[in-house]
Amino acid sequence: MSYSLSGAFRWARSFCPTFNATKEEKLHFVKYSSSENEKELCELTNGKFPHSESDEVGIDPKDQINEWQAAWNITNAIQGMVIVSLPYVVLKSGYWAVVANVLVAGICCYTGKILVDCLYEEDEHGVRVRVRKSYVEVADFAFGSVIGGRMVYVAQIIELLMTCILYMVLSGDLIIGSFPNLPVDLSSWIMISTAFLIPCAFLQSLRSVSWSSFWCTVAHLIINAIVLIFCITKAAQWKVKEVKVHLDIWSFPICLGIIVFSYTSQIFVPTLEGNMVDKSKFSCMMNWTHFAAALFKSLFGYIGFLTWGSATKEVITNNISSEIFKIIINMFLVIKALFSYPLPYYAAVELIDTALFSTGGKAVFPSCLDDKKALKVWAVALRLGLVLATMLMAIFVPFFALLMGLIGSFTGTMLSLVWPSYFHLYIKWRTLRWYSKALDIGVMILGFVCCFVGMYYSGIALYQAIRGLPSTPSPASHVPFHKGV
Repeated sequence: MSYSLSGAFRWARSFCPTFNATKEEKLHFVKYSSSENEKELCELTNGKFPHSESDEVGIDPKDQINEWQAAWNITNAIQGMVIVSLPYVVLKSGYWAVVANVLVAGICCYTGKILVDCLYEEDEHGVRVRVRKSYVEVADFAFGSVIGGRMVYVAQIIELLMTCILYMVLSGDLIIGSFPNLPVDLSSWIMISTAFLIPCAFLQSLRSVSWSSFWCTVAHLIINAIVLIFCITKAAQWKVKEVKVHLDIWSFPICLGIIVFSYTSQIFVPTLEGNMVDKSKFSCMMNWTHFAAALFKSLFGYIGFLTWGSATKEVITNNISSEIFKIIINMFLVIKALFSYPLPYYAAVELIDTALFSTGGKAVFPSCLDDKKALKVWAVALRLGLVLATMLMAIFVPFFALLMGLIGSFTGTMLSLVWPSYFHLYIKWRTLRWYSKALDIGVMILGFVCCFVGMYYSGIALYQAIRGLPSTPSPASHVPFHKGV
């Protein structure tokens, strides 16, 4: 009996972030990495991977994950804090946002699978062999070792640091939405939130925050469910007639960027697949996780908008009329955002450290660690400067939705749409059927269009918003992308 209880407990723990866990549990929360060999947003198995679909040499069976654990990681990546802004996306783009959410989910599911297909080649016996292990290695093969990996590294760092900025802006939005009558503005709340993030400069692992981050993620999922149920109870007051049917060219590209950003998970999918016990279930797992995400996010965004109509705010929880209920939910989300900040921050620091400060012969600057493996004073100062830099960006550009749209239009489209399609065409051209080639080309073209159009309109909207002007000159968009609440 005690053995069964112990086994059940260990199975449950295997879904948690585990930087100080047993060997059996180490890989079961794949998100960000501190591995010297991989440097992707995921934990590795000591840099070892199976060499073919049937060959598990290199990974201890106890260190592998099943399809349910893999699904948890994908779900955690594509159903995060962005969800609180999806009703606002429906406000801006109406039914087009719902349709785009479903289509982007399907496309990102497809690009994740073809990216994994790029990891394999067939040997002389026709057996699929895993010859690459990461997004970076695929990029190196397709673009060349000189620029391939560097392009992916730069895209990762930009997306990670922008995500840090988003967490700061979101924290400020939530606090000022909870206490609108206090004589404290958004910038001040962002600075106050930053005070709790200063210890990030001293992090050398995520052990101290991983468990708290996990439970905050669980709390976030529960809050999403509570908000959805609350909206359903207001069904009699839903404002169906206020949902836009026409396409607003000034708002839709920005909303599309937000949606793409919310589905970006390709960067760690290769390693996640590499550590699955049964890789034949990878495709099915991707299908179901993206289907579930598309269904929940579409319903959450649509029903959330129907509940408040044109009064929908950038962060949906700020619409809740009950002050006590709103404060409780917003404070949970603030804690979740603050505990989420160290993850992208630490990953960005590790990438920068690998590129510029590693102890290898290619290092541009001296190592950040002394002989006792402790951070040097100047290294702590640089890391603290990075925290303060993200704070300053959040203060000067405190536009949550517009920032998400810009990130999604730039790094999101490249990482999730354009590059996986190009890699697949480049590596598999001789074996692909004509319709697969056409689909890859179509996704790649769509990605480029979304990138350039989204960045253009997001850039204009940000420029207008920073100047204090309406972010869109279109009469159809009578509700601007606003600052704070």
